[in-house]
Amino acid sequence: MDKLIAELKRLYLLVDQECFPAGALTPDILAQHLGGEKTSAINLVSDNGLVRALIIDFNRMGDAPALQHWDRLCGVANALQDQLGLPAPAVSISGGAGYSLWLSLETPVPLNQAQHFLHLLRRTYFPDIPNEEIGLRPDTLTSTTAELPPCLHVASNTWAAFINPGMGASFADEIGLEMMPPYAAQAAFLEGLQSIGDKQFTQAINIMHPPQGKERPHKAAAPAAHASPAGLLLKDATLEDIIHHLHAKNIEPTFRHVIPKDSVF
Repeated sequence: MDKLIAELKRLYLLVDQECFPAGALTPDILAQHLGGEKTSAINLVSDNGLVRALIIDFNRMGDAPALQHWDRLCGVANALQDQLGLPAPAVSISGGAGYSLWLSLETPVPLNQAQHFLHLLRRTYFPDIPNEEIGLRPDTLTSTTAELPPCLHVASNTWAAFINPGMGASFADEIGLEMMPPYAAQAAFLEGLQSIGDKQFTQAINIMHPPQGKERPHKAAAPAAHASPAGLLLKDATLEDIIHHLHAKNIEPTFRHVIPKDSVF
């Protein structure tokens, strides 16, 4: 668990991180959260109004095609890197409604600046997705917390977890993991990720919203859902590739899926 906690702190947690409803996120509270004993939500906004973690949720609606929310996530994730020059985000399955992209800022920014960035992303790359199918955090006063993966989703009793993006499509019909994911595998999914640097963040904003009198460096075309640069979402990776990657890190993968309650055998 120590390696996983170190990666979560490196990427997403604020100094003096607080959580809801307990207050300060102590080591014991975090351990209980990651171990499935008691799920807590971290406050994405610090007491002095700073933000470090940005989250984009892609929710699956009941009557939508199974892969629609996954393809949307892939398109946005590709645009973040191809068109904005940002590091690859982490990908998680929520345990509830769909997938999420997790963006990490190297230096916390004021809430209004974080919201401005997220709204620019929405306007530029996914303006046509209905509001109920997309979530931006932190945004409104009701969306300033997040349950940090891995954790037990109380309502569904399945696990939210970071996932290998190469296997993301296989979770399109699932809401979460049946079993607690191995800590080592969760840490491995995060250890190669980098935070968005200050210059990268400013440049991305300028690309989406150029200063007055300056042209956009390049047109932000609609992201291609099936374009997958090397090292991004690994959509072309085979199961054998993924298992080999995990074995190279001395991790024994366990792939378990939730069996729908109405399944007929």
